[in-house]
Amino acid sequence: MRQAENWTVWAKKADFQEIGKKYGIDQVTARIMRNRDIITDEEINSYLNGTMDMLPSPYLLKDVKKAAGILAEKIKSGKKICIIGDYDIDGVQSSYILWEGIENLGGKVYVTIPDRIKDGYGVNEQLVEAAIEEGADTILTCDNGIAAADAVRSVFLQPINEVGRAKENGLTVIVTDHHEIPFCEENGERKEILPDADAIVNPKQKDCAYPFKEICGAVVAWHLIRVLYDMTGKGMKQADVFIENAAFATIGDVMELQHENRILVKEGLKRLNQTKSIGMRSLIASNKLDLGGIKAYHIGFVLGPCLNASGRLDTAKKALLLLKTKDEVDAGKLAEELVELNTSRKALTEKGIEDAMQCIETQGLSEDRVLVIYLPDCHESIAGIIAGRVRERYHRPVYVLTNAKEGVKGSGRSIEGYSMYEELCKCQDLLDKFGGHPMAAGCSMQRENVDIFRKRLNDRCTLTKKDLQPKIRIDVPMTLEYLSEKLIHEFSVLEPFGKGNEKPVFADKELRVRDIRIVGTNRKFVRMKLVDKTNRSYQAICFDGDAYENQKYLEEHKENLSIVYYPQINTFFGEEQIEVLITHFR
Repeated sequence: MRQAENWTVWAKKADFQEIGKKYGIDQVTARIMRNRDIITDEEINSYLNGTMDMLPSPYLLKDVKKAAGILAEKIKSGKKICIIGDYDIDGVQSSYILWEGIENLGGKVYVTIPDRIKDGYGVNEQLVEAAIEEGADTILTCDNGIAAADAVRSVFLQPINEVGRAKENGLTVIVTDHHEIPFCEENGERKEILPDADAIVNPKQKDCAYPFKEICGAVVAWHLIRVLYDMTGKGMKQADVFIENAAFATIGDVMELQHENRILVKEGLKRLNQTKSIGMRSLIASNKLDLGGIKAYHIGFVLGPCLNASGRLDTAKKALLLLKTKDEVDAGKLAEELVELNTSRKALTEKGIEDAMQCIETQGLSEDRVLVIYLPDCHESIAGIIAGRVRERYHRPVYVLTNAKEGVKGSGRSIEGYSMYEELCKCQDLLDKFGGHPMAAGCSMQRENVDIFRKRLNDRCTLTKKDLQPKIRIDVPMTLEYLSEKLIHEFSVLEPFGKGNEKPVFADKELRVRDIRIVGTNRKFVRMKLVDKTNRSYQAICFDGDAYENQKYLEEHKENLSIVYYPQINTFFGEEQIEVLITHFR
């Protein structure tokens, strides 16, 4: 059964004709920009023509100068620095930036990345003990560490204080992170809970002056290296070599592609398409992609998942070594391994999705506003991916929980209007550990708390029936007749697309459908011809949902169809023709 959808048209006002004339763009393009809250001349110019010199100074980050000063002294005195990263894209890229950056200054530095299953996320006692045994003088975290505070015991119910353990043994600790700051409430006010580190670089800190808070861990790491290079005389510009890594992580960690992030990603994609990184060139080649044609999509859905697969099914150190290697043979082998791991991950994911759907239907969960799905045999590394796919299907917050070494562990993915992190804070008495963002979170608990957790989340959930309907926001109701190759090519100025700067959404109605057929190697796509009121016809294709179900619906409504779409240019036998990519229809 097709799910009811709420189609709405953005109604943001502006003089689109005047904007188009002033900036040499179509008024449709101007309208799309306004829908992304690009309003002032300064914002429009930054959006269309933004350059790296428009980024805020890295010195605005709280403690960044202090952290760089400490690192400069440690490098000078030959002290051993242990970087503790994370096993996802952001963690791997952050680790690489810090490792390579400090090593370029002659620092004695090595990287430890936690094992997803054995160690879990972030700093832990075992990693601290290992650093002490290795003779490390300093622990430098990236993409983690903000939740490793003494006071966090009472909030996260952690048995140890990781940073405290390091400090007790005389280690210097620098935390670089971008995650939400843990808090507790005292007298109705939120109080930040911070680790007792020598320096904390995280834009989310309340008293941090950095203006744009939505940067990823790799961007924080890059800014730290920029300041470190500046303070040691190497020159901030020398850190530009890491822009492609910071941009890759920004896309891979699904950060908002607005303001600073948009500028950074645009520049990073340019550099990535000319990359000198032997490892990255090998990964691109192993995925049968062409250097020079890499877009944000390829990072989000092809290259990035390969780096993530390393940390999910094996060790993230393989992904890190791929970035670090200078040997083409080694790079080729590592890249092929990552591609194979990602193929295995895809198969496990599909099986997990099937099990999750069955669980929902057989356990009477379909009426829950927050889905808590317990899959004891699911590989814990793919719980988040499965949660995301189930969320897409049911359009509601989803947690997928599975058996772990100690108790139950899981990941959640949310919808607009429901902050997972906030709601987990209200359930902290049931949890052993938790953390994350409004739209994604992770947690662990004892098995006996799973049903209580599910009930409490649903009892306290304020989402309405309307909230649980997928919202399709249409940028411009635009007839197919208005399309032209020139306009479609112009939409490239809106790229890169991603979270916060989504691909434009158009709509048309009263269309007739002809020549409906299922195509593709796996028979997953529906191809058709659309005929408008002027009797002009257009090639169209639909990738979304079940192909056979879609075919049946289209046959039943072929005389009067409304569509949500995005136009593209399809080159066939050297000839360009307009093709309509249908994303929703009714």
